Amino acid sequence: MNSFSKLYNWTVCRIYIDKNEPPLDKGFIPWLGHALEFGNDVAKFLSRMKQKHGDIFTVRVCGHYITVLLDPNSYDEVLNDTVSLDLNNYTRVLMQRMFSLCLPNHSPDAERAWMKQHFQGPSLAKLSSTMHSHLHTLLRDEERSCSPVEWKEDGLFSFCYSMLFRAGYLTLFGTEKSHSLTDLTAVYREFRRFDGLLTKLAHSTLKNEEKKIASQSQKQLWEMLSPPWLSDRGGSTSNSWQQSYRSRLQNEGVDLEMQKRAMVLQLWVTQGNAGPAAFWLLGFLLTHPEAMRAVKEEIKGLTQLEGGLLQHHLLDTVDQHSTPVFDSVLTETLRLTAAAFITREVVQDKILPLASGQQYRIRKGDRVCLFPFVSPQMDPEIHDEPEQFRYDRFLNADGTEKKSFYKGGVRLKYYNMPWGAGRKACVGRHFAVSGIKQFVFIVLSRLELELCDPTATLPPVNPSRYGFGMLQPSGDLGVRYRLKTVR
Repeated sequence: MNSFSKLYNWTVCRIYIDKNEPPLDKGFIPWLGHALEFGNDVAKFLSRMKQKHGDIFTVRVCGHYITVLLDPNSYDEVLNDTVSLDLNNYTRVLMQRMFSLCLPNHSPDAERAWMKQHFQGPSLAKLSSTMHSHLHTLLRDEERSCSPVEWKEDGLFSFCYSMLFRAGYLTLFGTEKSHSLTDLTAVYREFRRFDGLLTKLAHSTLKNEEKKIASQSQKQLWEMLSPPWLSDRGGSTSNSWQQSYRSRLQNEGVDLEMQKRAMVLQLWVTQGNAGPAAFWLLGFLLTHPEAMRAVKEEIKGLTQLEGGLLQHHLLDTVDQHSTPVFDSVLTETLRLTAAAFITREVVQDKILPLASGQQYRIRKGDRVCLFPFVSPQMDPEIHDEPEQFRYDRFLNADGTEKKSFYKGGVRLKYYNMPWGAGRKACVGRHFAVSGIKQFVFIVLSRLELELCDPTATLPPVNPSRYGFGMLQPSGDLGVRYRLKTVR
């Protein structure tokens, strides 16, 4: 058999199936398999496959065979295997497709260790304080166009994304010397234009005109985030996050061109999720008055509001006191809207044992994928009416955090996974939560915020965003706001 025939049988036909392998669903289209369904609405597709085959199955997508595991009690068998399963190769593929970035000496473990130095411990407190300062500054700028009498209208998604992006950008990529509303707005608009095409870049499905737009947007961002652009406006201090990342790239032998591209990757990683998360959280509160009342009562009790004015030490107040209601609201929001894939490449044949006692053979060259959005997050065996927002889902009757969830009578280690899990869990999650919390508390304390249409509902999700972190809406939610009246 020639090499072409071998490749054809392996990637297209897979005519021999081991009885110990997961159920195989190849689809009806040769080579493509289920690519169209996978790309259009992967959550809907995988939910259908789960109903058909159970918690583990293999599907064919563009010549690749992807084994999908949807049993949270078995996830550790994938998360903890660093011998048979590899994360780095597929990560490099996505970096090239999405950011035109090649880092041949890149070490994910070394990068995680570096990120922990900046996003945990004393450095986290410093970053959170800086973020808090920038949020206050940007909201003061916004308040200048507001009054206690006149309402200002905006889209909630646009409002949240713009505020948190700009504050986060200043915290990690800029300095007080580089603070220019014009610069910030330009970076934000270009980022949004690029972000709108990222999923198609990842799937290699851009049309010709979209390829031109993506290329132009990439080049604009490369220049906006390049060291000369920043140094023209005062540069970064030697101990800043941005300068530290540049130094790390230089030590790895990364040339200046790739450094620019790596900065765009970090911009997306650090700023692409907080804004959408804040939108969904405030959107759920605005469309669920009981939840809004509960959060406002908690804020009032914490910050000792008087006449609607927030005390100046919000960050200290939030850090020093528990906020179980808000924490439950945020956890529930992320359960409904955080939808990242966890993907590994199989680098050697593997026997995958499940919590049920069954074992399955996974082939070298295939991929293994976990999709926590389908299970545990939207699994009706774990969460009652999982499609519904319940602000107190993660609260016990006594107001403490609820951590006990079960499937098949077995208590779950993983009942919500917005940040991933195990050794590869998101390093910056504490910084992200801090920023979202500060933003929501400031907005609800200083502004009267309400729906333009009291009967409005949240827009549906954009299904193309499944697999890429926080979901984004297909459309926006009209809101109006004004300064709270001082009494």
